[in-house]
Amino acid sequence: MDDNRDNRKLPIVYVRGFAGGTSGINKAVDDPFYGFNEGSTHVRVGADNEPLFRQFESPLLRLMQEEGYDLLVKGNQRAYLAARQANEVRPDTIWIHRFYDRSATTWGGKPQEYRLEDAAADLRDLIDELRVKTGAPAVILVAHSMGGMICRCLLQKILPDQGRQAADCVAKFFTYGTPHGGISFDLGGGLLEKARDTLGIQGADIFGPRRMYEYLTPQAELDRAPRPPSGWDARRMPQGPGALPVERIFCLVGTNPADYDVALGLSSAAVGPHSDGLVQIENAYVPGAQRAFVHRSHSGRYGMVNSEEGYQNLRRFLFGDTRIEASLVGYRLPDDDDIVWQAETRLSVRGLPVMMHERLAAHWCPIQLDGRRKGEDASVSLATTFLNSGLRAPTATDEPMRFILDLRLISLRERGGFLGLGDHLEQSADFSDTLVIDVGPPDAGPEIWATWNSEIDGAIRDHQVAGSPRSDEDPTAGRWIAHIPLPATTARLVGADARIRLVATPWT
Repeated sequence: MDDNRDNRKLPIVYVRGFAGGTSGINKAVDDPFYGFNEGSTHVRVGADNEPLFRQFESPLLRLMQEEGYDLLVKGNQRAYLAARQANEVRPDTIWIHRFYDRSATTWGGKPQEYRLEDAAADLRDLIDELRVKTGAPAVILVAHSMGGMICRCLLQKILPDQGRQAADCVAKFFTYGTPHGGISFDLGGGLLEKARDTLGIQGADIFGPRRMYEYLTPQAELDRAPRPPSGWDARRMPQGPGALPVERIFCLVGTNPADYDVALGLSSAAVGPHSDGLVQIENAYVPGAQRAFVHRSHSGRYGMVNSEEGYQNLRRFLFGDTRIEASLVGYRLPDDDDIVWQAETRLSVRGLPVMMHERLAAHWCPIQLDGRRKGEDASVSLATTFLNSGLRAPTATDEPMRFILDLRLISLRERGGFLGLGDHLEQSADFSDTLVIDVGPPDAGPEIWATWNSEIDGAIRDHQVAGSPRSDEDPTAGRWIAHIPLPATTARLVGADARIRLVATPWT
């Protein structure tokens, strides 16, 4: 085997989402790739308002085309693996965890009732075999919806119950629209959740707190406390020796419920507008994990898995070499208890046709600014992105990697819970500007330049970096920090000390 291969190119295991009852399971198992092969087509507006078709092939094909992954189905992927010797299989391969096969009625024989813990145990067996047959130290898990909970059951229960360390088996974990905090509804006053969890119709009680606690908790702890303790939060993943660190987890959060048409739109209506149509925004991430918000629905023609936005976040998280976090720090909001302050952010990377991250009030996910925090205590994360110096165009290898961060600051006056309209200008921002950030290759330190668009003469595409890069304000090795002051016009809004903090670290 090639000892010079990219050590990030580990086996990728895809774990699909919830299929529902028997008919849904039977339909799911007919697909050899459980949906990881689904692409999409949509229209962009071109010159003279003419439609331009934008096609996304699928994450499966793109990983094969762009990252050189192979797909070794060979008629039956598990039979193929079983017939191979140790270290005989390429590590840069894609595998589908076909956990629903044993529950389908279309194969003949006696189908088994689906149980999430069994799917997680089967995933453990697949990972163990992949590690032996590929020689890879660990695998990458990529999961949609409930598939993420199967992975978490493996990480938090199945492996710990055997005295094994999750970090020894899994290197990175990416989730699309996973209900890490369960599924709850805007409608029904809690009755819908109670009926689901009591009756367990089509196994949907796996999205309620009682069942989630069972499959996310090691047996020894369940024996001591068989019910969820007060304040238990299903989203949180315990950290400690052997656990997969939360910074090795990425949660893609969808914010578009309108295009989720399951059950003729009844699902999105019940869950509410602050969701992807099935999973509410606040339930779709693990606290402390990497995350991005995209205006995509849970699944369907505008779903997250079959989207360019989802793939580009996945690709850079898996194979990027630089992680950059942007935060708003040092702000001081006016002392007015009737004013609510919010920030909106959008992030895009040069060369891509999509927004990588959007947190907008119109999408029910603005960033709330806490006016009680002052000065150095005032800090809020705006966005995190992963860059890959190897993805620059062959003709631009000497150019830095560029991305932009749009920032809007919005104030709303509320009195007694009602919006004050006397001085209100709908959807207007008190501040709006774009920070253009250029990053040199990681072996350069990295070198970073940052300029506000309002200070750029002409189009951003024509902007060239000039002068010395920003100085590193942190002497710590492997960590680069700089602060970029906000334009002077913001001093009356957020104080003269408000600035954007950029933190760059190597990523593998």
